[in-house]
Amino acid sequence: MMNRTRPAGRRTELLAAGAAAVTVVLWASAFVSIRSAGDAYSPGALALGRLVSGALVLGTICAVRRAGRPPRSAWRGIAVSGVLWFGFYMVVLNWGEQQVDAGTAALVVNIGPILIALLGARLLGDAMPPRLLAGMAVSFAGAVAVGLSMSGEGGSSVLGVMLCLLAAFGYAGGVVAQKPALGRASALQVTTFGCVIGAVVCLPFAGQLVHEAADAPVSATLNMVYLGVFPTALAFTTWAYALARTTASRMGATTYAVPALVVLMSWLALGEVPGALTLAGGVLCLAGVAVSRSRPRSPRAPGTSHPRVAGEAGAPAPDPGAGLPAPVRHAESPEPAGPDQEVTPRTS
Repeated sequence: MMNRTRPAGRRTELLAAGAAAVTVVLWASAFVSIRSAGDAYSPGALALGRLVSGALVLGTICAVRRAGRPPRSAWRGIAVSGVLWFGFYMVVLNWGEQQVDAGTAALVVNIGPILIALLGARLLGDAMPPRLLAGMAVSFAGAVAVGLSMSGEGGSSVLGVMLCLLAAFGYAGGVVAQKPALGRASALQVTTFGCVIGAVVCLPFAGQLVHEAADAPVSATLNMVYLGVFPTALAFTTWAYALARTTASRMGATTYAVPALVVLMSWLALGEVPGALTLAGGVLCLAGVAVSRSRPRSPRAPGTSHPRVAGEAGAPAPDPGAGLPAPVRHAESPEPAGPDQEVTPRTS
């Protein structure tokens, strides 16, 4: 039983890490696509087109898999995340990035993971281990370096800064609201219905979308559809899958890999050669993510080479005096691991 439980837990952890990696790569690619689509579409129209595309894909997958509707207990979290994250965040961020330069937007929006950690600790009881805090500090320093290196490419305004700040709060609030819903509904259900709610919130921009789509170049429209299918439908589903298997704080810290990937993708796709400060900031972002997602080594019992054997997954150590004769032990034999050893709690 113990030999089966440990590989199964390791497999789940690897799948969650892979899902998080897919998310950050696709979210990083979204910044490149937004630059193209944003020239032809206004913030609200772009958000609505993206959400409609994503909702169509997700709805089709739900119909094929017969996912059904989420239970009533999950609707509150789905509705809040749909309004704040899928709807409000996307519109406000698109608008804010038109008012400030890329560096300022990156600096302000990247307080989002810090807000997630604070709200998660307050509302969800998430732990704040030193490794997580240290990793977030390193990553935020990297995001600041990337932002400063990109500043000066455009104008900034108080309105733009406030919009980016509101986007960060919407993002953090949506993630924290989504976490409890994932304990009651599947990642596909939570993402699909959250995306639909976000599209409903953006319906006032339907007239703009129709008008602008008639004049937009094909490349801009294709980028808008790409945003809906991959960074929205796929990436938000893999995000929800990973979030259901870890804490909101750790997932928020993982998104600090996005600035580094944006630098790399802009270099490869747009020919924007990064400077030394930008590269250094990207390395810091990735290093901070690695620290925040690392775990301390499990304590070893004296004289043993394999920790967490008798106490694996919280199982108590065998008691030789519980109704059976005590087994013969040599003086140098180590005591079996006890139930007080560190066990990673389940969060889903």
